[in-house]
Amino acid sequence: MRRIDELLAEYGESHQNATNKAIHWICVPLIFFSVVGLIASIPSGPIQALLGEGNPYANWATVVLVLVTVYYVTLSIPLSIGLVLFALVCVFLTNLIVTLNVAPLWAVSLGIFVVAWIGQFYGHKVEGKKPSFFKDVQFLMIGPAWLMHFIYKRLGIPY
Repeated sequence: MRRIDELLAEYGESHQNATNKAIHWICVPLIFFSVVGLIASIPSGPIQALLGEGNPYANWATVVLVLVTVYYVTLSIPLSIGLVLFALVCVFLTNLIVTLNVAPLWAVSLGIFVVAWIGQFYGHKVEGKKPSFFKDVQFLMIGPAWLMHFIYKRLGIPY
């Protein structure tokens, strides 16, 4: 069995309840987005110097997303493509929040992060099982892949 199949199966063990699954469809993307926003909020002086002053994509979030993509490539190239597409949407939205200047990106991201994690823990309370990352922190990165694999199956795309 491929490593990605093992990880998805193990992750799925604590995500059987329909309510918990529905909560994950909302909260996992929100957490991913909020983490991108929080990391993008870190002052990016050296990255800006390297990739160009004023470049809105020259930040720590871009660097971290490249590393996350490398991890995903080791698991599944098709899923890594899905991750990159979703990551691009997240980066675009973080830049939009900065451009609109409604509130600081870190504050918006932190609020989303807290609310989404409350949702996640509620879902696991309903499920009656602890979140997978309590067993292995790697499962924090498997959540998005777990959701994507359902989309890929529905579309008939092998992952």
